[in-house]
Amino acid sequence: MKYQTKNKVLVIGFVVVLILCYQLAISNTVVLKNTYHNLKEEELLFKNTPKQLSLLSQQKKYYDTLLKKYQMDGGSIQNNLLKKINSLSQEHQLKVVEFLEPHVFSNNEMMIKTYQFTVEGDYNAIIKLVNHLEQQTVFGEIINLHFEKKLNFRTNKSYLQAHVLLKSYS
Repeated sequence: MKYQTKNKVLVIGFVVVLILCYQLAISNTVVLKNTYHNLKEEELLFKNTPKQLSLLSQQKKYYDTLLKKYQMDGGSIQNNLLKKINSLSQEHQLKVVEFLEPHVFSNNEMMIKTYQFTVEGDYNAIIKLVNHLEQQTVFGEIINLHFEKKLNFRTNKSYLQAHVLLKSYS
């Protein structure tokens, strides 16, 4: 064989041996190294699990206290709002005339619900109810308050009604 042919065979043989070494030994080592790093990351996650669990339980307790503070114990927001309006109307001698189904509107992946209800009674009592709903609860904000003086033709007496729109984000 000529010197150039021997060199070409030697180079091709060296490349083939390198490919075989990579396929038989080095590729397995790389796969095992990646698996080892993944397992180490999972081990770190599992080491932090008790700490994360305790933090989550503390957050749950905190949110439960907030819900109790704002009288949001179970049920839907609509049901809780109606309960609150009924209790406040009894406290202020008001009459709940109407409570309609909420109007639901979706805006940029945010649900906006508008609750409409009508109460009847004294002006100051209605203002106290509206103030309490907006300032001391987390149901939402009052976006419209419309007073209307009506006349009862049977008794010939006038009374005051307030139509309230409350907007809530969820």
